Formats: sequence, structure tokens, C-alpha cells
Amino acid sequence: MRISELVARTGVPLATVKYYLREGLLMPGEITSATQARYDEQHVRRLALVRALVARGLPLSQVKIVVDLIDNRDDPLFAVLGRAIEALPPYAPDSEPDDAAGARDHPRARRVLERLGQMYDPRFAAVVQLERALEALEAAGLSMTDERIDVYGRHIRGIAEIDLALLPSHPRQDTVEAAVLGTALYEPVLTAMRRLAHQDLAARIFLDDSHNQQEQQ
Repeated sequence: MRISELVARTGVPLATVKYYLREGLLMPGEITSATQARYDEQHVRRLALVRALVARGLPLSQVKIVVDLIDNRDDPLFAVLGRAIEALPPYAPDSEPDDAAGARDHPRARRVLERLGQMYDPRFAAVVQLERALEALEAAGLSMTDERIDVYGRHIRGIAEIDLALLPSHPRQDTVEAAVLGTALYEPVLTAMRRLAHQDLAARIFLDDSHNQQEQQ
């Protein structure tokens, strides 16, 4: 398809498509003449990916990291997946070099992961995110009890298992793309579903209690 058709298919303005091409966010089309190129479904998918990540608040610099990792065919898939997920928010500001940051211990996060029997790698951004979340709990006078760790861990692992089971196994670009989109777009769904479960349970508990108290009066 021509670039005009790509614009019509995706709804992305022509100026934006050309900007993405210049910045490497969209792969070049197949050159057909001095002034024209042909585009295909891969370009449609890439534009959908970029739009989804931008809509989730990612700066274009981070989107560029993600698309470069999707196109990475050299590094081990596990490493590429880890770096792609780390490109997603929330970001942990850290001025130290990666080696120094990875050498730091995060005792709260380590305790949680060790209790769950999960790997603890302080270089992984989510470890820092967990440490800071646990620090915020403590600052508010709350705690992550063993009971919460066990229950949260059991159910979250189940979610992670189905997420990975449903990832396409090949080609690897599809695996990375699906992992990134799944993380960026399903996490808000999980948050909303958790709050709605709270609402439903609270209604059953507190509305029933209120009804019983009225009957007793």
C-alpha cells in the first residue's frame, strides 16, 4: 500500500507517519521509485503499537527503545524481554551506572521475593519499584504481612503464568511486541478489576450489615 493508504488504514496523520519514519519508530517501506515506497501489514501493526504506547504516556524516546528491542534479533530473548519491560513506566530515577545500581541491595523487595521462592535480581527495574512501594507502605504506617505476601504472590503468579502461556512463541518479534503491549495495556485492567472486586465484596459485607442493623432496630 502507498503511504496515503497507510494513513487511511491507521488514522495516523501523514505528518506523524513521516516523523516516525525519520525517527526510526516506523521501519522504512519498500522503495518503488525515487519518491514512493510500499508499506504492508507490518507497518500497520507498528503504528498501532506506537500509538498504544504513546497513549499510555510513554515518551517517544522510550517508545524508540521498545521498537529497537522488538527488532533486535541478536541478544537472548530473555534479556530482550527484560529490557523491553523496563522501558515501560513507572520509571525509577537512578543516576548511578547500571553496574552500581545492580550492586545495591533492596532488602524489602528481597524479603518478599525470597518468601515467594522467586528470583531476586536487583538489576531488574521492577525490584526497585517494589522496594519503593514497600517503603511507601512503611512510611504510611502499613506493612506487607506474610499473609498478604502469600496470597498476593499466589494469585499474581497465576496471572503471570497465563500471560506467558498466551504469548506467541514465534517469531520472536511477535513475542516481544505481545509482552510489551500485554504489560502496558493489561496492568490498568488488573487495577480496575481489583477495585471493582473490592466494591462488590464491600457491598456484600457493608450493605448486608446495614440492612441487618435496620431490621434489628
